[in-house]
Amino acid sequence: MAKKKKKLPLAYAPIGFVLSWTGGALATFAFRKAWLTLRHEEEVPDALDRDRGWGEILLAAAVEGAVFAVVRSAVNRTGAKAIARSTGSWPVPAKAARD
Repeated sequence: MAKKKKKLPLAYAPIGFVLSWTGGALATFAFRKAWLTLRHEEEVPDALDRDRGWGEILLAAAVEGAVFAVVRSAVNRTGAKAIARSTGSWPVPAKAARD
């Protein structure tokens, strides 16, 4: 007889929230370190900063977006795999196959 898998989306919601919050904090830290390495500046440019040029603003936005996407994906995937290992069920339902 096949083992019935449990559905976890509701139970995973608080865990997913904590993982997302933690991932955001890690991404902020990683971005600040990356900016310090790239530009040797402690202060990250803001889009409304009058003293910064377009290139610097857009570079900061691109680096920040890339760092956030990578960290968020790594944290979410690690959390999902940990839940799957401990419960035997993937934390979110499978998506329909693409046509």
